[in-house]
Amino acid sequence: MPRTRTLRPHTERHRTSRIGWLRAAILGADDGIVSVASIMIGVAASAASRDAVLVAGVAGLVAGAGSMAAGEYVSVSSQRDTELADIARERREQLVSPEHELEELTQIYMDRGLDEDLAHRVAVQMHEADPLGSHLRDELGITDISRARPIQAALVSALSFSVAGLVPILVMLASPRSARVAVLAATGLVMLAILGAIGGRLGGAPRGRAALRVVLGGGIAMAATALIGGLVGAAV
Repeated sequence: MPRTRTLRPHTERHRTSRIGWLRAAILGADDGIVSVASIMIGVAASAASRDAVLVAGVAGLVAGAGSMAAGEYVSVSSQRDTELADIARERREQLVSPEHELEELTQIYMDRGLDEDLAHRVAVQMHEADPLGSHLRDELGITDISRARPIQAALVSALSFSVAGLVPILVMLASPRSARVAVLAATGLVMLAILGAIGGRLGGAPRGRAALRVVLGGGIAMAATALIGGLVGAAV
């Protein structure tokens, strides 16, 4: 009797399952640090009072968290709407012309390197097992991992923005007036470096490079608001 091949269970750990929430979390935290710290730096550079800086920071935190949640929900919902439209269209096409859909899937596998006979046999088996899923995955690139999740993106981005944006406010409360701008800037840059390194680690990218690009972008934003705040304060 031919020996039955026993396949070992798949145990490799991949990071693609984190793409949806990780993108929203990193974006929200980065925006929370940069936005809140920059606003407070700009107001502090204008020689405003401690209360004015605090109000600006809290307002930026609340408004930014709401903006992040709404923006993520709207943008990811648009992606989800497109996915649903493609899924509905694919479902109709399989009902109207299943033979054409089978040929289409066969051609996809041929383009990936299979010969025509093997590609056809694979397409037939895939159609028998999961006709809609096979087309969504192999024709449209839609999988459960890559599906758009608007509510998840909105909640994660708002939460990460709030947590990250709260730190500059707490730091400002403990900083002396003379060193307020410098302490806020230093804290923001350190937080951005840590955030970039964490994002790189979770995503499997080089941590140093990820940290550097986040720090550069945030540093430019903080420097720009400090300059504008100083100019406005001098003019007023």
